[in-house]
Amino acid sequence: MVISNEMLAVFSIISMFGLFCTGFPISYTMIFSGLLFGFLGFGKLVFHLLTIQFWQVMSDSVMVAIPFFLFMGYLLEGAGLMTRLFRSFQLLLSRLPGSLFATVSLTGTIFAAATGIVGSSVNLLCIMAEPAMRRSGYDVRMGAGCIAAAGTLGILIPPSIMLIVLGPIVGVPITDLFTAAILPGLLLASLYIAYSLIKCAIWPKYGPPLPPDERPTSMGEVLKGLVIGAVPLAVLIFATLGSILCGFATPTEGAACGSFGALVLVIAYGKFTWKGLAKALHSTILLSSMILIMIASCNFFGAVFSRLGGAVALSNFLLGLDMAPMAMLALICAIIFFMGWAMEWVPIVLILVPLLIPVIEGLHFDKLWFCLVVAVTLQTSWLSPPVALSCYFIKGSIPHWSLSDIYKGMFEFIGCQLVGLVLIILFPAIVTWLPTVMKE
Repeated sequence: MVISNEMLAVFSIISMFGLFCTGFPISYTMIFSGLLFGFLGFGKLVFHLLTIQFWQVMSDSVMVAIPFFLFMGYLLEGAGLMTRLFRSFQLLLSRLPGSLFATVSLTGTIFAAATGIVGSSVNLLCIMAEPAMRRSGYDVRMGAGCIAAAGTLGILIPPSIMLIVLGPIVGVPITDLFTAAILPGLLLASLYIAYSLIKCAIWPKYGPPLPPDERPTSMGEVLKGLVIGAVPLAVLIFATLGSILCGFATPTEGAACGSFGALVLVIAYGKFTWKGLAKALHSTILLSSMILIMIASCNFFGAVFSRLGGAVALSNFLLGLDMAPMAMLALICAIIFFMGWAMEWVPIVLILVPLLIPVIEGLHFDKLWFCLVVAVTLQTSWLSPPVALSCYFIKGSIPHWSLSDIYKGMFEFIGCQLVGLVLIILFPAIVTWLPTVMKE
């Protein structure tokens, strides 16, 4: 019996997901599946394809931005500068019901703009916010949901590592993706803050104003906290991203300057230690290596799948369903959402999204807008129990919070997330307006 290449492509996908379920590392799973079914489909050429894909990823100058942005984030995190930022927002908003929830959302937004590492964002917000929430009698469920939502903004807000990877795959400039992601990111953060403040204003038991001993004694103390804790960090982030968005620097050059600026800022605050520098470098090397190997592995598997004819077959199948464009978009979002439960964003972005590009072009959707729909859908998936990764980050950082409370709290903010996603779908200008203005 002769098996067609299209059937080999189907079997490769099935085997890949089967190996995922065994807990085998994602990168090696895709390499193994690609080699096996590629060899069966077109012979020894598959080994040359593996070499080419790894060489292209490792020699891509755009990918150099990834370790630079990671190093910038690890430096700021390790030196305790995010804690100082959290405290400055806490002082500013202390008299408002739900102030700690708003503080978490604001800090998470700025930390997302410093680094796209979701796990670090969630863990750091847990460490900073939990003691203050406990002292002030804040609702555990709502606190868990707020931390999870704010922590996952790193997927979306520039310099999101996912956007850096997604741009070349879809054929959209990274600067356009960064610009397009700003308003959706701010929209979601605003929804989190508005929901928290309105709910706590109506029912103060969920988040009362901070106790008198937690409040500033004067406006001068508030201003001092903002000037010392927030302004320098904000200037660094906006200068780094601004140089990229305005075309003064490439993403790699901007990331390098941002890393240098973060190092200068750490020294200026008196937080520099050789041990801290070594730890930041070590963490950067570990995570960068993992991400780049995963990217190369996904590219290789995707190339094998396409060469076997799987990409064309999948595109023809979806287009042949004869569904309305919005119904097709809903189906695509559902597939991405459920895949986000089972795996990291890297294989979804590098394997599934390229296969969907012909479908998106056939439906005449804007690629830039579609990229942001994918990003927000993946972020929603990270917030959705029972497989929400953010939930396990919180549980690992705050063991005494029960999983059931964390789950229930996350469901509250999923509502905000879905409102944001629907608004982005119904009003594409939220994504496309700012890039258009920047080009004028």
